[in-house]
Amino acid sequence: MKFGVVVFPGSNCDQDAVDTLELMGQTVVKLWHKDHDLQGSDFIILPGGFSYGDYLRTGAVARFSPIMNEVIAHANRGGYLLGICNGFQILAEARLVPGVLLRNTNQQYICKNIHLAPQSKDALLTAGLDKPAYKIPVAHGEGRYFADADTLKRLNDNDQVLFRYCNEAGEITDAANCNGSVENIAGVTNETKNVFGMMPHPERAADPVLGNTDGRLILEQVLKAVLV
Repeated sequence: MKFGVVVFPGSNCDQDAVDTLELMGQTVVKLWHKDHDLQGSDFIILPGGFSYGDYLRTGAVARFSPIMNEVIAHANRGGYLLGICNGFQILAEARLVPGVLLRNTNQQYICKNIHLAPQSKDALLTAGLDKPAYKIPVAHGEGRYFADADTLKRLNDNDQVLFRYCNEAGEITDAANCNGSVENIAGVTNETKNVFGMMPHPERAADPVLGNTDGRLILEQVLKAVLV
């Protein structure tokens, strides 16, 4: 499988994503935001960072980059697409996943390790995860997931919630909700479950040198797409 990592002006986690995927033995190419060619990529990743300086609204400008026409077409064809942090914000702006990302309730930038409880039993990214909690870093100022009551019902009914913030034991509590996201939601998928968005950074917890490889366990799930 060939991965494409999109680079926007202001992306700062693109190389982290590339390094992690190569550490996992995958073929990876960088895709410049002005390009119109996905270079034969099977799986696209929108990385974290501050695309276009996060001016106007997080992800709002990047959503209209030339490359996004191809990314959206790829997703609409059923191709796999993962947005991490700022990438999740871009997915929401492009309406590729439901909901929006708002300013953290504490009105401050958060950068720390948190824990995630996998939720969806049939989404590619989470179906094979069996630990009650995964320790993953977050680094965002506008990561508070929000959706209206009807959207939340559809997400829950269709098993589209990927992760919820939890404590180390896997308990989903208010205290573990680092940014005030509705229902502790940390990641969601689209209705057809080929587009994934998550605020935490699994690519920052994938190298044994860092003392934590829980993120690699999550990213390894995407390799199952080869077998689908």
